[in-house]
Amino acid sequence: MSEPSGITLRIVPGPAERDPAAHARRIRIEERLLSIATPAVFLLVWEIAGQTGLLPSRFFPPPSRIALSAWAMARSGELQADLIASILRILAGFALGVATGICAGLALGLSRRAHAAFDPFLSALYTVPKLALLPLLLLIFGLGELPNVLLVGMTVFFLVWITCMEAVMTIPNAYREAARSFGAGRWQMFAHVIWPAMLPQLFVAMRLSIGTAVLVIVGIEFVQADVGIGHRIWHSWSLFQAERMYVGICAVALLGYVFATIVRGIARIAVPWAKLRHGRSG
Repeated sequence: MSEPSGITLRIVPGPAERDPAAHARRIRIEERLLSIATPAVFLLVWEIAGQTGLLPSRFFPPPSRIALSAWAMARSGELQADLIASILRILAGFALGVATGICAGLALGLSRRAHAAFDPFLSALYTVPKLALLPLLLLIFGLGELPNVLLVGMTVFFLVWITCMEAVMTIPNAYREAARSFGAGRWQMFAHVIWPAMLPQLFVAMRLSIGTAVLVIVGIEFVQADVGIGHRIWHSWSLFQAERMYVGICAVALLGYVFATIVRGIARIAVPWAKLRHGRSG
């Protein structure tokens, strides 16, 4: 069987192969520009539509008017008070939910009996809308911050619990067998196999749950708070103060973005092996 002759194959390296560092830098710059340009264009179109009357300013005030309202609220201290109140509730509930969710995920993921006993019960509770439990918490604990924090914590708990449990249960047996072959005990197995294998999924759950925590606290503050971003949105709506209502909505969006960015940044530091495996972390 004769081989084809006269055919030359040439592999030309691309930019990523010739200069990986410069290529990665260009990609980062391009992504940052796109992340800035998209909201900038959106706000510009909104401003033009509002100023020219294409959008009714009664319902969609231009961003310039919203910015002036935000400045007035900041000067009076209203905006800072609302932000601090909401942030404290979110962080307290988030910390509670993450801590308990990790413990439950590890317990049910590592113990067959615990999984059989509690997984159906927790799965049933997971489907209950969390805001529907607010009246019950108010009945038990009364008015105050505790019901707010507990409800945020419950919301975060279920997201972290499910993710951590599944991460532990899907760890390949080859990892455990390799650790046992080197004489790893229970603690070494946990510290060097289970915990590192679970961490990437834990941070995914934290990114999802911190955004959900922001949504839940806003819903709570609609009905059970006299200070906070949710309260400010609802109060402004009741008085038909559209600019102040939009200030609250924008503050919620920024809170969610900032919290997600912080979690993503911590993940890059805490889970460097996930960055190597997937090319990007978070």
